[in-house]
Amino acid sequence: MAKGENIFKRKDGRWEARYIKGYELSGKIKYGFCYGKTYKEAKDKVIRIKAALIVGRPIPGAGTKRQFSFYCDEWLNASRSRVKPSTYVKYSSTLEKHIKPKLGECSVQAISNSLVNKFADELIDEGLCAKTVKDVLIVLRSIIKYTSKQVPGALSEIEILPPKETKKEMRVLSKDEESSFIEHLMSDLDECKFGVLLALLTGIRIGELCAMRWDSVSIEERTIKVSATMQRLHDYNNEGNQRTKVVVGTPKSETSARVIPMSEAAFKLCQLMPPKSGEAFILTGTDKYVEPRTLQYKLKKYTAQCGLKDVHFHTLRHTFATRCVEVGFDVKTLSEILGHSATSITLDRYVHSSMELKRDNMSKLTAAGL
Repeated sequence: MAKGENIFKRKDGRWEARYIKGYELSGKIKYGFCYGKTYKEAKDKVIRIKAALIVGRPIPGAGTKRQFSFYCDEWLNASRSRVKPSTYVKYSSTLEKHIKPKLGECSVQAISNSLVNKFADELIDEGLCAKTVKDVLIVLRSIIKYTSKQVPGALSEIEILPPKETKKEMRVLSKDEESSFIEHLMSDLDECKFGVLLALLTGIRIGELCAMRWDSVSIEERTIKVSATMQRLHDYNNEGNQRTKVVVGTPKSETSARVIPMSEAAFKLCQLMPPKSGEAFILTGTDKYVEPRTLQYKLKKYTAQCGLKDVHFHTLRHTFATRCVEVGFDVKTLSEILGHSATSITLDRYVHSSMELKRDNMSKLTAAGL
């Protein structure tokens, strides 16, 4: 037996040849075996099997000896200068929670379509929703693309297919619920309740509201300018400790920076809260801010007080969009007010036709004699 061949004679007289047929998600090698009556027969079999395993997949160079986690970290470092801090934190979290624990110890050569499919299946089995798994796979696809450039010939045939998403019906306040909620907030109006009402009347996101100062509100022009957002993010620069910090930065996307015309209701609401300073935060009236997590707690308290269930801050945004559709907004206008990058997002995620609106539209058929 030649050194390194993994071919030896068994006690039963047959020759056994061992080869690497794959890898576990942990990176552990999975061996295959073939047998022959002679050394040559066993060797010929294992050569054919090894050739079959690499057909269409050039054998990568020395770079494949590195674990996949090495390229994950390189990709993350390369991304840092070109993405927003919040995006960087999201990427880092995705790597540490999902990708590196399952694929990090694999060699580059071990990454295959079957391994990626198994990885996605395991994420779903762990209870992650299809949207989250899709986001993880988007990050993985970018890392694989980066790695293939660093190691020529590796991972070029990997095809990542996103899991099928089931559309979840979002909570939208009925008109009666909305009226009851508005009445409750107006009964003892303060800065935080004012902010919640403003979100219900404009569809602004929670981070945008928390970062908003009064100089973004123009009573004269009846407009609200969205130019910043607030998030609590992990602080990876704090000597390696993953402590969090509140960050005020640019909005979610270019289209999220926008100017929203006030409705009559929003205009009258803003007149009730004259600002002491343009630099004051809307939610406090001072230079102190209310972060999104705190505002979520307050919203939960407000909705419990008036008997509303399963209401999150995004419910206000969905409710606003639904009311706009009910009164006949065109999708393009609504999309720009919500700050979406495409009207398809508005249609797919935010437009909810109520039963009342459906009945009204069906009655049009009757009026037309159909």
